[in-house]
Parts: sequence; structure tokens; C-alpha cells
Amino acid sequence: MNLLTKFSVGQYVHGNRSWLRIIDSRLKIIIVMLFLITPIWAGPLWRLSLVACLLLITFFSLLPSRVWWRSLCFLSCLSLLIGFLSVLASSDIQSLDSYLRNPNELRVLVENTKEWNILQIPSQKIWFISFGPYNISRKAFELGIKTSTLIFTVIHSVNLMLLTTFQEDIVWGLSWFLYPFRKIGLPVSKWLFQLLIALRFIPLVQEEFQNIIKSVSVRSINFRNLGLKKSFKVLLVIVERLFQNIFLRIDQGAESLLSKKKINIKTNRFRTFYPSTSFSVIVNTLSICFICIAIFLRKLYGAL
Repeated sequence: MNLLTKFSVGQYVHGNRSWLRIIDSRLKIIIVMLFLITPIWAGPLWRLSLVACLLLITFFSLLPSRVWWRSLCFLSCLSLLIGFLSVLASSDIQSLDSYLRNPNELRVLVENTKEWNILQIPSQKIWFISFGPYNISRKAFELGIKTSTLIFTVIHSVNLMLLTTFQEDIVWGLSWFLYPFRKIGLPVSKWLFQLLIALRFIPLVQEEFQNIIKSVSVRSINFRNLGLKKSFKVLLVIVERLFQNIFLRIDQGAESLLSKKKINIKTNRFRTFYPSTSFSVIVNTLSICFICIAIFLRKLYGAL
């Protein structure tokens, strides 16, 4: 079991097959910000369109399927589960036959709007088990779409950028956008250096998590014989050990940085220079067109 190779989440994967690697890092940051910002105050149609766009980009990115299919399946199941729980938690479980107020008072409003409920399940009795009435409203269904699509777009869009972009190249792209703040005197270089350390720390966290899982599997703990209380206690011990190992890695990294008297941070040297070819020019031009079209469509069809 090797989580670092099977679930390459937040790690750069070497190769030159994908056209996503050729796109300029500044354009990648803008595109990712579109996936992160445009769902705010957007309707379900726009959110589902973003999910479909991300899936198309993933399938036609020419990345090896072993790089993204496991994480994509896991993220899809997680998003659907959270969306389903959101629908159940926000739905109306009141009786369908009783009303809290006279329905004639809302007749004018109901005629001008769509149906409130998508699914209505009346009281039923199957054998000796009685099921009460259940009502899935349109608002609950929209909330489920919003939560599931938001989780999917936020995680998968950032993961695609990290898979196809050097961490140093991302830091350089952000420094290009934050260059005006240097004139004010803000410590932009220190912030970007901290971001680079955080990006480098993601594989270390995955490695520690993998080591903990391997240590538990080797010991062959029988949780059925332990019972619920002792199993929960063992789980807490495992989580505590995981955090202790992570904090130990943090202390080691901090000590190595403090051992150096002076650190010169030059974000200009982080930039990765790709050979300028006609294909790279076409890909970057299409990326700019995609950004303009996405902003235009969000203005037309993305509102609530």
C-alpha cells in the first residue's frame, strides 16, 4: 500500500503528455480562482456546469488515468454523500395533511412560482414498521446541489493545478500578482515562502498518514473483540500519534531554517521557463479565451 503513488493529491506528477503543463502559471491561477469564486451567489445551473467543465478538462487533459481516477472517484462519492445528507437535513418532515396556516393566504404567491416540493412521500406502513410523511423541498434539493458541487470544484480544481504545476511556479505566479503590495512595504516574499513550505509539507503529511495505517495493519487489531469504547480509544491514540509525528516534522523543519543565519528569498528564480512553441502559444491563447467566456457566461446565466 503506497498512498503517495495511488492518491497523488496535491503532488506534482512529472511528465510532458498533458497540455495543462504548458499553460502559464498566472493563467492557471486565474482559472482556479474562477472555479473558487464564481460559485458564490450562483445558481445550481452554473455550479453543475462547473462540475461538468472540470470533468471534461480531466478526461481530455491527457494525464495518465492512474494519476487522477482514484482521487476523482473518492471525491465524487464524498461530494454526493455530503449533498445527500444536506438534502435530508434541510427537508421538511412535517405532516403533509396538516398546515400551520391557511393555504389560501399563499395562493397568489404559489401561482407565480414553481412547485415548492420535488418529492412527497405520504405516511406508509410496511409490515409492522410505520413510516411518517416526508417532503423534499426545492430549497433542500438546491442546497444539496450547492454543497456537493462546491466541495467538488474547490478540491478538484486545486488538485488539477497542483498535479500539473511546479510548486515554485505557483509561488512565482502569485508573486507576480502581489507585486504592487511590495511597494507598500508588505512582506510578500515571506508570505510566499511560507506558502511554498506548506505546499512542500503536503507529501510529508500523506507519508505520516500512510505509516500510521501500515503500523495498524501490521498489528492486526481486532476491533470486534475490543468493543466500541476500546476501539474508539485506540482510534484516538492513532490520531494523537499522527499529529505528534506531524508536529515532529514541523519542529525539524523549523530547526533547519533557524540554523541558517540569513535566508535570501528571491521569487524570480522560482519561475519555470518552458520552450516557446506555436502549440504553447495556442494553448495559452485558448486559456485566455476560456477565461473571458467563463466571465461572460457567469454574468448571463450564473445568477441565482
